[in-house]
Amino acid sequence: MGKLNAPFRFDYVGSFLRPERLKDAREKFALGKITADELKSVEDEEIKDLIEKQKKAGYNVITDGEFRRSYWHLDFMWGLNGVEHIELDHGYFFHDEETTKGSIKLTGKISGENHPFVEHFKFVKQFEDENTVARQTIPAPAQLLSELFRGDNGKNTVSVYPDLEELIQDIASAYKTVIKDLYDAGCRNIQLDDCTWGMFCDKKYWENRQAKDVSVEDEARKYLRLNNLALEGRPSDLALTTHVCRGNYHSTWASSGGYEPVAPFLFADENVDAYYLEFDDERSGGFEPLRFVSGDKKVVLGLVTSKSPRLEDKEVIKERIKEATKYLPLERLYLSPQCGFASCEIGNKLTEEEQWAKLELVKDIAKEVWE
Repeated sequence: MGKLNAPFRFDYVGSFLRPERLKDAREKFALGKITADELKSVEDEEIKDLIEKQKKAGYNVITDGEFRRSYWHLDFMWGLNGVEHIELDHGYFFHDEETTKGSIKLTGKISGENHPFVEHFKFVKQFEDENTVARQTIPAPAQLLSELFRGDNGKNTVSVYPDLEELIQDIASAYKTVIKDLYDAGCRNIQLDDCTWGMFCDKKYWENRQAKDVSVEDEARKYLRLNNLALEGRPSDLALTTHVCRGNYHSTWASSGGYEPVAPFLFADENVDAYYLEFDDERSGGFEPLRFVSGDKKVVLGLVTSKSPRLEDKEVIKERIKEATKYLPLERLYLSPQCGFASCEIGNKLTEEEQWAKLELVKDIAKEVWE
């Protein structure tokens, strides 16, 4: 990977808090009070301002903060051919809050041509300079497969795809198309966001979700195979990383449990260059599963929470980085917040000022540890 394509010693994951002007514009658009072009104009201006702030903060990655999305995952899925936007009668049930109710439904076979995210990326790409690289975040293929079987969605999915293998192959092919189109547009850094693995680590979730005759190991192999199929043939200079999320909605969470159940699959065999991992509280378990990280793959330690405005103690974070070096050498470790600041429009319970203070803390700690 090129210098600006690798993970950086201090980094961030995904989305940023939406400015009030942007939230107001999206609400007016939903009510039919402004046109799509007027909304895009506001989005363009706010994304440009965000990129300037990212550069000023000293970060080497620039993104659009997911400002054009309602959700971290569904907007991408809605952009695929054969997928439509639906609203369910319930959302996801997080630790103490129900999410909004958006989901997906198949209308035909899945493919990835003419995905709107390619144009979204091109807008960010124009602001690259010698010190920055534009990153595109998208949900992992495994996340799409999971959403297609969420609740009653599975009945419709099976009606379109009676053969699961055909569905897996079509999802992988659609992702290959989008990844190629992003690459052709100049993208050299893609992050796959994936809640699948975090949920598999949660014993209570697993017991409620699966029949007794289905094992974590079998499901892990299925989702790992799908992710790797989608990444087959990727260009050698395209950095591909993945973020394992445990749920991030209005400062609440979805799953608990250490990475041990999935580490022998995810850390050993997923064909990515680095893992962005959540380690911001006791729900994430210890660092021992990092012993499974294979080859020269990197790990970005999400030790600073994006859910709370409270600033972490620098010395505590540095001590935790030191603890992680028992399983991976320091040169393969990096630092970031554990997740994005706004995985959907509602955002987390902190202000924009508090968001940037978190990122300043991450940068300061990283410089003290690695420089």
